[in-house]
Formats: sequence, structure tokens, C-alpha cells
Amino acid sequence: MPRVLLLLPTTTYRTKAFIDAALRLGVEVVAASERASTLEDKNPAGLLTLDFVDPERAAEQAAEFVRQHPIDAVIPVDEDTAVAAAHVARALGINHNSVESAYTAKNKHRMREVLSRSNVRVPRFWHFTFDEDPREMAAQVSYPCVVKPVFLSTSRGVMRADNAEEFAGAARRLEAIVTNPEIARRGGAAAREVLVEEFIPGVEVAVEGLVTGGEFRALAIFDKPDPLDGPFFEETIYVTPSRLSESVQNEIVATTAAAVCAMGLSRGPVHAELRVNDEGAWVIEVAARAIGGLCSRALRFGGGITLEEMLISHALGRDVGGIEREREAAGVMMIPIPRAGVLREVLGVAGSKAVAGIEGVIITAHVTQEITPPPEGASYLGFIFSRAESADRVEAALREAHGRLEFIIE
Repeated sequence: MPRVLLLLPTTTYRTKAFIDAALRLGVEVVAASERASTLEDKNPAGLLTLDFVDPERAAEQAAEFVRQHPIDAVIPVDEDTAVAAAHVARALGINHNSVESAYTAKNKHRMREVLSRSNVRVPRFWHFTFDEDPREMAAQVSYPCVVKPVFLSTSRGVMRADNAEEFAGAARRLEAIVTNPEIARRGGAAAREVLVEEFIPGVEVAVEGLVTGGEFRALAIFDKPDPLDGPFFEETIYVTPSRLSESVQNEIVATTAAAVCAMGLSRGPVHAELRVNDEGAWVIEVAARAIGGLCSRALRFGGGITLEEMLISHALGRDVGGIEREREAAGVMMIPIPRAGVLREVLGVAGSKAVAGIEGVIITAHVTQEITPPPEGASYLGFIFSRAESADRVEAALREAHGRLEFIIE
């Protein structure tokens, strides 16, 4: 029976989906986390503790583990584990993205430098550190611009500034976010860096794909119908298939493929974010991971195969090239947090589930939980899923279902 090493941070939403997929495929799983499980002594072959913050140490720990328990593939499930996975795979001699390419995908400034040198269309950008005077930084950039950390995901710390005063405020707010001890530890030296980009107007899309032998293959393009113009950039609705023209979709895929090639990504999942306007497709981000949260439930492939099954099979070297996404339109809403506070009650879930075309409503936040919207926050209240005959109907169902929910926040 093949065995895969899943890198599963304790904060991930993805554990159950990957474990279920492995069970369906008849694949044995070693679950690695950054915190020791109380059951590790009882299941030494199936549970492992790795230091995700120190990837070289994680590689040493994994190498020690495989002396007794060999594995066939390494799969990072989110942004925080992609670099560690590359180090582990290199130490174990497993085919995977290079360490250098994983670092490029993780660090947004490094990514910008690599893509701009390769003539991939990216926003104009500036790079600073928090040791510099915000007023001097503000004088060097153009407006409107976007201020962001170089290492965080889920729009955390991402803010628009339309003038020097707003820039200084955004820079101070970002510094407060990344100096949080837990975040600072994750970021290391990168927690002192600031990336500033020109704001690119237009529609935004997400691209989900796989890379095999350096060749990128798009699995789905998601429209993001809600405008993402700031001041913060909390994502809400994803709908596939895209309603953009075939020529625009082809350009999106070609631009993503060019970015993947320039970054040196050679194997595994890719989740990309692009903006599209009259000038063409602009790369905002290319991550060496699959779509986050529970959003993968919006993707289903021939025979009901899940994205996680695709990723495990691909990591094991199995041919998944002929597997296509099901034709039915689908979408997900990442339920936004309207304001900070303590969640006291969630109303209307039954009515939300009753909307035609709704496949599921999952509330992931729990009552009494303190919740925080972006730019400080990095989570959602939950997820709504729809599947219908058209992308328009999917979007309408998601909006109606969301409108029936009420969150009591104190």
C-alpha cells in the first residue's frame, strides 16, 4: 500500500478532506503537524511532529522517521507547509518542487522579482522594511497602491492606500499585525518586510491547476463576481466555469503557465490569483498549493473524484491527465465576517440550506469564538456551496442563501 506524508498544520480546514480521499484511494497516510499529538505514541507509524517554521529541521525529523516508516510522496496542504514540504522531499529524494521554487512562491517580493525579470505581467512594485520611515516610503510609491506582507495569505494584512496619509496608516497597521509574536515567528526576517504594489483595476479570477514535469495544466478558472477594490480584500464568492470570453480565459491560463515556468515550479498543485483588464492578465499571486479553506468542495471531477483524490494520485505519480472537471456549474461563498466581536448565535441556517441549488452550508466559526475580519483576521464564518445548471444560477443561489443567514456578534 502506498504511503503519503501529509503536512497538516493544526489550523488547517483540509485534514478531513485529505484523509477521506486517501481512504477512498486505498492509500496509507502519515499525518504530520507542528504540534505533537497525544496519540503519537500509540500510532508511531501514522503520526509525526515536524517543525514547519524551521524547514531544515523538519527535513531532519522526516529523514529520521522514514528510516523506520518509508513514504512515497509529500503533500503540503496549505501556504504554511509548502516550503517545509520541498525541504522534506529533497532530503528524502522524492520528486517535488525545488526548495528555491517553493521559497519563490512563498515570498511575494521574491515572486515579483522573478516574474518581472521574465516579462510576466505583474503590478509595479516597491520593497521596504519597517525600519524605514513610513513618510519616506509614502513619497516613493504611486497611488492608488496596495500594501501587503510578503508571506501571509487569505488577504491578511492587505490594504489599499489612495494617498500618503492612508499609506502611512496602512504601514503602521501592517506592522502591528506582523509583530504579533505567533505571526512574527512564522515569518522570521520576512515579518519585517513590506511589499507595495500599484493597484490594478479590473476583474479578479482564481486559477486552480496541476504541474507535471514543469508543464502547467488548468483544472478550473473561478470568477470572483464581487469587486475587490479595497480598502481591504476579503474574498467571498468563487464561481466556475468562468463567464469570461474564451480568448480571455486562454490568456489567463497562458499567463499562469508562464508564471509557473518562470518560478521554476515543476510538480504539484498551483493556486493562482490574477486580475484582468484591457491591458491583459496580471499575476497577483501564484502559490504552490491547492485552493484553501473548504473551497475544494466546489470542484468535482469525472466519476465524482475530489480535488484531494487528484492531488494524492498525482503526488504518487499516477496519470490524472485525462480527468476533467464535471460540466455542471459550481461555486462557493466564503462567508465574510461583518465586524469584529464575539459570535453569540447563528440564525437562518435551515432556510439557507433550503435555497434551490444550494448543496451545503457549513458554519466553521463556533459560538463564543472571537472573530476578526481582514486585514487583521485570517478566517471566515463558514462556507456555502452551490451546484446548478449555470454559473449565473450558482451565484444567485449563493447570494440568496447568504441573505438568509444572520450572525449575532457582540
